[in-house]
Amino acid sequence: MTASPRLPLRVRIRDTFSDSVLRALTVATLIGTVGRGVTLTIVVLYLSLIAGLPAGQVALVYTIGSAIGIGASYLGGHLADSLSARRLLVASVAVAGLALASVALVTEFWMAVVTESLISIALGMNGSVRSAIVARAFSPETRVTSRAVLRTVTNIGITVGTGVGAVALALGSAEAYRAILVAGGLAYAASALLLLRLPARVDAQKPEAADAEADAAPVEPGRSPWRDPRYLLFSALAGVFAIQFVVLNVGIPLWVAHDTVAPEWIVSIMFVVNTVLVIALQVPLSRGTHDLRRAGDVTAVAGILMAFGCVLYGASAGTDLVATVVLLIAASVLHALSEVLSQGGAWGLSFELADQRRAGSYQGVFSMTFAVASMIGPLVITWTAIQLGFAGWLILGAMFLVAAFGVTIIARRAARAQEFSARP
Repeated sequence: MTASPRLPLRVRIRDTFSDSVLRALTVATLIGTVGRGVTLTIVVLYLSLIAGLPAGQVALVYTIGSAIGIGASYLGGHLADSLSARRLLVASVAVAGLALASVALVTEFWMAVVTESLISIALGMNGSVRSAIVARAFSPETRVTSRAVLRTVTNIGITVGTGVGAVALALGSAEAYRAILVAGGLAYAASALLLLRLPARVDAQKPEAADAEADAAPVEPGRSPWRDPRYLLFSALAGVFAIQFVVLNVGIPLWVAHDTVAPEWIVSIMFVVNTVLVIALQVPLSRGTHDLRRAGDVTAVAGILMAFGCVLYGASAGTDLVATVVLLIAASVLHALSEVLSQGGAWGLSFELADQRRAGSYQGVFSMTFAVASMIGPLVITWTAIQLGFAGWLILGAMFLVAAFGVTIIARRAARAQEFSARP
């Protein structure tokens, strides 16, 4: 039997975006992440250089925001099971954009805390509500692909926005910083208008009122994720693996600057490598991870790649310049591949292990563990790689490996249970 021919790229793109929900989410995500990329580039420097906040206060602002974002991530998903997910998404995007723009007005510590808290609440709710919409609006075969498309677009948008934000850095004036912040925030808020086009099917289905003359059985509300030990353990392990993002954003710049002979600009190249590989590979390598076994297998591969990447990161200290650069670039490639595979596996499992009657609450729990990883990740990396050097990198590699194989075990057991229940 001959294999069916692979469709041309143009046809595959057309088929992917034939769905109105994905079209609306994609265009809104592109516009919004361009605006988000603009602000990501300059917010910290604005608070430090223009608003004049000490470094310790800036760090505290982000710590408070991260802590608040944890609760907001679950709250958004929970509310998406009882309220209109479309309206929640529109509101959270609009609030986040306006709050981002209002950073340009910050001149004192308390103002920074208020704006960052609003941003964290809105972005935390935004992420889990968006995931709940994907869980409801698409079939199991297309959910992960849709998430992969949105993540690819997110990387493209943030990359473009980062370039725009560099204009403010080049000009260096307070007026330039404020103008770019306002423009980026308003662009993010404006993307909410496109989300108004989302259809009603993205909302949770409301139980139909029982016919007064019919003896209808009550509608089951679905299982709470807090009473689902398997999902909680999976989410916790996925959250541990999510510390890989903090390794890239926090650990690598510190490691390169203080523990290697590589020039600081190599970090920019490593970020470019990561972005290009994620944009190019996230969609194709995420296909099929709605299958529990495949999701578990790709997560195991991701763990192995990340562990080897940590070994190479650690080995880059104490070597000459050429060897250091080669090791860092090789590690960043392994890291990017691990990121792509682990995300595909985690998305598939986050959808398939959940009780679909409470998709929002389950996605809220899943998103919450990533917020926890963002908050504790810097401490974990400091206690390991930054303080212990190569030994610390080995500890990190072992941590990622254990987390990945833990997820794989959960996936395989779930697959066996699914196959057993499907037997006649």
